[in-house]
Amino acid sequence: MQATKTFIYGIFLGILGIVLFSSKAVMVKLAYQYKVDTISILLLRMLFSFPFYIIVAYLYRKQNRAVAIKNKDYAWVVFFGFVGYYLASYFDFVGLTYIKASLERIILFLYPTIVLLLNRFFLKQPINKIQGGAIALTYLGIVIAFWDEVAISGSDTYIGGFFILLSAITYASYLVGSGWLIPKFGVMKFTAYAMIVSCICVFVHYSIISEIDLFGFSWEVYFLGFLIAIFATVIPSFLVSASIKMISSSNFAIIAGVGPISTIVLAAIFLNESLTFLQLFGALAVIIGILLVSLKKPKTKE
Repeated sequence: MQATKTFIYGIFLGILGIVLFSSKAVMVKLAYQYKVDTISILLLRMLFSFPFYIIVAYLYRKQNRAVAIKNKDYAWVVFFGFVGYYLASYFDFVGLTYIKASLERIILFLYPTIVLLLNRFFLKQPINKIQGGAIALTYLGIVIAFWDEVAISGSDTYIGGFFILLSAITYASYLVGSGWLIPKFGVMKFTAYAMIVSCICVFVHYSIISEIDLFGFSWEVYFLGFLIAIFATVIPSFLVSASIKMISSSNFAIIAGVGPISTIVLAAIFLNESLTFLQLFGALAVIIGILLVSLKKPKTKE
């Protein structure tokens, strides 16, 4: 009975975390309506997030793992914090200046297939027939949704899609490369360290290239920056970690399909975005393909 309650609670936390994560694209698009540039809204996101990750890093600083942590491990944390959170976030925010929030989430949802492909080419991990078919289905769905959007919105869709795809690739690279670091540091500690690196990268980026007064925006921009940081970054990151711990990563992969759907709904409510029948069909193909990829992972030795 207790196990069932824990499982249900884990599902609830997972869905809540996914919906909050999905709200990020919608809030970024809302912020762009107030003439804020990409690096400034990204900076606000990191500024408001930074104290929370500092606190987490401090609280977990003495957490001991079974495997000894070497100096080169910290160097890899810096690298993956740069690639997985800074570059992925920056590419994502740039892409959102060109395409719909709902289409952004559909493209980003490709990252599990990219992880499979990276593991195949660099780590020589095999892809079975079901996974291969699922990957083909997801990319067919993307082509359908993307092609229809190009016909509606024009060539800027290519630019936006390219940056969102770069975001998915960099995030997938982070997942592939950092997998062996997480057992050494622990999920909370590693995430906090990587996010701190990402925040610092954004601070440096802003200080070098931006000539915009950070204190010159309307109050709505700061409010949205705060919401993106707290409700679409910090809180869901912990909710998802707790959910995976309660229901396992395999079960979490099943409910992850809520992500694109929730973004489509939120974008329709707050941005008046709508998808055509073809785009909805493409989104459904992507979701089904990703679920097949997630559910049919090859067995590994514990």
